Amino acid sequence: MKYFLIGLLFLFGGCASIFSQRQDQHAGSAIDYLYPNSKQPVQLIAESVTHLKVPVRVGIAFAPPSTGWANGPPEDEKMKMLHEVKEAFSKYEFIGAIEVIPSTYLRPKGGFSNLEQAARMFNVDIVALLSYDQMQFTDSNSLSFLYWTIIGAYIIHGDQYDIHTMLDASIFDVQSHKLLFRAPGIANVKGSAALANFSEKSRAARTEGFNIALQDLIPNLQKELVLFKEKVRSDNRFQIENRQGYAGGGDLGFLGILVSIFLFGLYRAQRR
Repeated sequence: MKYFLIGLLFLFGGCASIFSQRQDQHAGSAIDYLYPNSKQPVQLIAESVTHLKVPVRVGIAFAPPSTGWANGPPEDEKMKMLHEVKEAFSKYEFIGAIEVIPSTYLRPKGGFSNLEQAARMFNVDIVALLSYDQMQFTDSNSLSFLYWTIIGAYIIHGDQYDIHTMLDASIFDVQSHKLLFRAPGIANVKGSAALANFSEKSRAARTEGFNIALQDLIPNLQKELVLFKEKVRSDNRFQIENRQGYAGGGDLGFLGILVSIFLFGLYRAQRR
């Protein structure tokens, strides 16, 4: 009996050392996607002149992970988040068509050539790339593992998780490759679960982390959109051109006012 107990202690001690701590990371980076062969810190373009036609056509997509597609949130969750970002863009009159670009159109490490292909396919001028980096830290209590082995999985909540999530929206002009602006969002979700349903609860917590980070990102994105609108009016590095039929959020412009006066005068003459 004594040797049996000693053996159990060694067994559970070994199991505790194996399961005591672990970490999992899921990431998709716009930098890794757009600059796959860069061995030096990326020098983002700042001085070149950017030509924009308003209302601007915007594409929204998740940056693909460099390690493959089985990394990060499921595609249905990505699409749900992208549609929420789309709503954030739709509140501004200088934004025109907004297209959600599924992950299948962006290749890992595809670079700007792949981004330009997707932009042509969806007929957009700028693309908002969502980067993500989610780290899950897990601590397992050896005592809880012992109880799980002898009595049952629901006796003690011995596994704890700590999930850190970062989302970053980087908005690039496709033609000039210039970073126009960016907005971050972060979240931290902590919890615990029995070993029997730990995977299910931690998976739900990872989804919650993405949603909280997104709700943190959206107001930051809206602030940056307002600042960007003001910036392009005064910064000579931007050249703005109205698309046919657009006069700037309801402002008819000088020619439009003349046309309106002429039509009103014609109307008055007919009434007389």
